[in-house]
Amino acid sequence: MLPIDVNESDALIAALLPAVREAGRLEMSHFSNGVKFEQKADRSPVTAADREAEAVILSALQRIAPDVPVVAEEEIANGAACRYAKRFFLVDALDGTRLFIRGKPEFSINIGLVEDGKTRFGLIYLPPSERLFVTRSDGGSYEAHLSNKNGGAFSELHFRRLSTRAPDPTALVAFNSRGAGAASSGLLAHLKVHEAKPLGSSMKFCLIAAGEGDLYARFGETCEWDTAAGQAILEAAGGSVTNLDGTQLTYGHYERKFRNPYFVAWGRQPLWRGAVAELSAPGA
Repeated sequence: MLPIDVNESDALIAALLPAVREAGRLEMSHFSNGVKFEQKADRSPVTAADREAEAVILSALQRIAPDVPVVAEEEIANGAACRYAKRFFLVDALDGTRLFIRGKPEFSINIGLVEDGKTRFGLIYLPPSERLFVTRSDGGSYEAHLSNKNGGAFSELHFRRLSTRAPDPTALVAFNSRGAGAASSGLLAHLKVHEAKPLGSSMKFCLIAAGEGDLYARFGETCEWDTAAGQAILEAAGGSVTNLDGTQLTYGHYERKFRNPYFVAWGRQPLWRGAVAELSAPGA
């Protein structure tokens, strides 16, 4: 496969599909046959599925875009250098490892492209449900069904354009990480959220982009590879992802080892900046 212009999102999606499908097949094979795991230096778990799927994605990116650096979770965990790049890919080949180990079908493959600190492209694939979420060349976000098995070239996929929904303040739906803490729960209480649904991985961004919820507050540790693809998809569908001061979440922070600050993903614009500022204050 010859290198492609990564600014052409449709061409990038088409080139990535075989690797994404193969990575999904590998993950589902491990998921179905039982999962063994180890602990990384930061005490987070890692499985053979994480490593095998990442190897498939990185090999594809090397062929597709050999001149674009890649920051990938397991490579960083294994000591790969963190350095500044104007444009680079962020890869989490198995987002939701803890849930994967526990047998919960709430994991995803995340590939994001960042330029000048902002997300330019996002692809998220959910192997258990075979839902594919992408940003396309026209600037919109789309969903399609992508089988883990062979078949289904880009030209054969049926894409549905995504749009976030206008929030109803009396019936807000939030997606929470399964390990959500008191601070994010406090924001939901301030907003009088009607329903909070625990959900793993970057699925939360996708479902908000699809108009199935209104917000996701994350007041806990995440890394840029966890969020870049999801932010691209959500923003292209009409949403926003902000720091606690209301500014846009940005990328390429190698000096903090690509760790994110606390953030909130919104279906549209932030609903109540005052609540976020209050909860971010010392002692909150």
